[in-house]
Amino acid sequence: KFMNWNGAITTDSGGFQVFSLSGLRKITDEGVEFQSHIDGSRHLFTPESVVDFQLLLGSDILMPLDECVHYPAERNYVENSVDLTSRWAKRSKERFMEKQENESKLFGIIQGGTYHDLRKRSVEDIAALDMDGYALGGIGVGEPVDLLNEMTAYTTSLLPPGKVRYLMGVGTPPDILDAMAAGVDMFDCVVPTRNGRNGQAFTLDGEIQLRNAPSKEDMRPISAECGCAVCRNYSRAYIRHLLNAGEMLAPKLISYHNICFYVGLVTMAREAIMNDKFESFRKSFLERFEAHGDVKRTA
Repeated sequence: KFMNWNGAITTDSGGFQVFSLSGLRKITDEGVEFQSHIDGSRHLFTPESVVDFQLLLGSDILMPLDECVHYPAERNYVENSVDLTSRWAKRSKERFMEKQENESKLFGIIQGGTYHDLRKRSVEDIAALDMDGYALGGIGVGEPVDLLNEMTAYTTSLLPPGKVRYLMGVGTPPDILDAMAAGVDMFDCVVPTRNGRNGQAFTLDGEIQLRNAPSKEDMRPISAECGCAVCRNYSRAYIRHLLNAGEMLAPKLISYHNICFYVGLVTMAREAIMNDKFESFRKSFLERFEAHGDVKRTA
């Protein structure tokens, strides 16, 4: 209600901040204590309080508190992290069942780094809790793309059938199609908006950098094949002008277009899956997308 959004929302637990704010947190079995970078105050996140927060927000899909480990990480550290994440997941499920009053869903998060046996242990521990869906955590945290794809495919192969598979924090259009091929259903990622803030727009012919000189007098839309409000109303030249003038409208317009591009990509992929043509769609999309410019296949 606060942000006037009547659709579904998914909320995360703070587990990624355990990874990204490693210098400002302390992990114990009880939970994670974060220190504010503003005033130094300390805030304890527990599996129970994180569930409470998300239920207060009216979240449709909740994530339990977990520890997302960096890459590379020593095996002993990852093993302890898997066990901690499993204990936290059990406490989260118990709290969720105590307090649930609507149709919200609690997913489980699989960890294990790049160790196959630890991934398998994490799947067994979390699947035993019979969560509503399963998220693949600790992927796309700096590992090479081949290893990212290997861990994604291996983990999804172990997950219970009939439950949503959610790959957290991934990624570029090629990454998403690779993950779909491995059986992933759901994604979240900052790429469309982060790249948009930096002047990069996605098209079927790859990424284009709108700050560059070729866009200076280019009156074409970002993509003639895109029907979004940005491509219907604004030119590359105008958006480049906004970028170089430091106007906030530029990253807003590019981010809007990029999100529409991603929605369109997934819509096309879903249709191809339903028509049993996904592999041919994926092949033709990647051939065109990667034929132009320097397309980076990273999360």
